[in-house]
Amino acid sequence: MIKIYKYGEVANSEIFARENIDAGVEDIVTDIIYNVRKNGDKALYAYAEKFDKVTLSGLEVTKEEIDKAFELVDKSFIEIVKEAKANIEAFHKKQVRNSFIISENDGIITGQKVTPIEKVGLYVPGGTAAYPSTVLMDSVPAKIAGCQEIVMVTPPSKDGSVNPAILASAKIAGVDRIFKVGGAQAIAALAYGTESIPAVDKIVGPGNAFVAEAKKQVFGKVSIDMIAGPSEILVVADSTCNPAYVAADLLSQAEHDKMASAVLVTDSVDFANKVSSELEKQIPLLPRAEIARFSIDKNGKIIVAENLMVAIDIANEIAPEHLEICVDNPFDYLDKIKHAGSIFMGKYCPEALGDYFAGPNHTLPTSGSARFSSPLSVDDFVKKSQFTYYTRDALSKVYDKIATFADKEGLHAHAKSATIRFEEN
Repeated sequence: MIKIYKYGEVANSEIFARENIDAGVEDIVTDIIYNVRKNGDKALYAYAEKFDKVTLSGLEVTKEEIDKAFELVDKSFIEIVKEAKANIEAFHKKQVRNSFIISENDGIITGQKVTPIEKVGLYVPGGTAAYPSTVLMDSVPAKIAGCQEIVMVTPPSKDGSVNPAILASAKIAGVDRIFKVGGAQAIAALAYGTESIPAVDKIVGPGNAFVAEAKKQVFGKVSIDMIAGPSEILVVADSTCNPAYVAADLLSQAEHDKMASAVLVTDSVDFANKVSSELEKQIPLLPRAEIARFSIDKNGKIIVAENLMVAIDIANEIAPEHLEICVDNPFDYLDKIKHAGSIFMGKYCPEALGDYFAGPNHTLPTSGSARFSSPLSVDDFVKKSQFTYYTRDALSKVYDKIATFADKEGLHAHAKSATIRFEEN
């Protein structure tokens, strides 16, 4: 049963404890990355047999496999995927940054050049759940940014196939190449390349602890989006809410995995007890009841605050991945929210709306990192170069200031590079 606290009984650090990756995971991932770097495809085939229990005849998904998967998927779902893609495109097109030039002074031009990242690797989880939504959320912004090649990796099933819904979504999203490989070994392959899988410039997408650790270890060789931890939801709700709705929203994250965190902050003890009762009613009805039960019992919490403003303060302290404001006037509180990955406003805006359909991205900062990082966006798939142009006359007006600055730092060659252009020969 979910734990209920009155705010102030426990420290904020205990209200939302963070799970750390243990040393065992770190060491295993280090060995996997080394093996893939050394042995390439051979290592990937061996890991497919070891972890996925499948002997693969090839790593890359063929066009025929993709076309067959597209035919297998229910046509109504295909239409939903297309509509969701359109919503995601509409939202992310607003994020596009343009290059700019400043030329307000004679002889001086400065500016910024925005360039798409050329090759992007997309990790799509398999295992206990498959996520075609991740294909859309991570590939559509890359396409909008103008990335030349999107390479997707995803674990195969025991018969060597890939979930048809994932392949169909990849076709709709315009993914260029797809490979049957998952886990830390997939991240290593994307970072360093193998005989079959091209090395990419950036890796995005969520995964388990091994995938997260692998992304951490290859960062620097490639860019990554973020180190994603277990899924999180925090719901701020008052007593006017339907407790069944709130319980269902908490379980929408609890069913992800056993380490997921579901937290309710409310200003009503009575409402807290009603939500707790609803959880007990709804959990046994879930196909993933065992996972949800473990998550709620281990990481679930209900915190009773003095009022909704204190509830918002608690939410800011926790900085959750998903934050629901389940009240009649949610926009009264929007400006007061400082730290959250994605914010869902009102009583009819379940977090699942953002997972699949509304348009904002569902690849979000976790483990409190919403305090300093942002959801995946078009910005993640571009890089910026800056440029400067001065004429001789423009430089003549400031070269002595450059030299003074450089001399102050003890970097006399810096100073000389400016003054030498005006010394008499």
